[in-house]
Amino acid sequence: MDNKDAEKLFFIPFNTGGHWLLLAINPIREIVYYLDSLGNDWTTYPDMKVLIDTVLQAFRAQRDIQTSRRGANSITWIKVACPQQRNQIDCGYFMLRFMRDTLALGRLMIPTDYFEEFKCAFYTKDQVDEIKEEWCQFMIELNVF
Repeated sequence: MDNKDAEKLFFIPFNTGGHWLLLAINPIREIVYYLDSLGNDWTTYPDMKVLIDTVLQAFRAQRDIQTSRRGANSITWIKVACPQQRNQIDCGYFMLRFMRDTLALGRLMIPTDYFEEFKCAFYTKDQVDEIKEEWCQFMIELNVF
């Protein structure tokens, strides 16, 4: 709760049970950016939405923010038109790439049509391989293996 009023973007890699997607949350503005490389809507995963909404409501309570009954459900979910995977196995790498792209730009907002600098319908094999290599290098540097 240190700096609880400072605006930040928190990343939550979320596994639905067989698929990875990314949630980027700005708790001060109560905005959840939803990035899914399969193009599903967040309503596909109602338990996820309830969990994240509950966490944000608890954060609001910790900050002593009062809201009206209507305002109590004022959490905004934004589906980002991010690059889509062409297979059923690369979702984890796409999620990592979305996180890396956002961090590289250092922004607190994600445009609904994704970042102009990284916009594409699909990542190329080279772009997916690049994040795989970066992840392997990161794990080697941590001496995980």
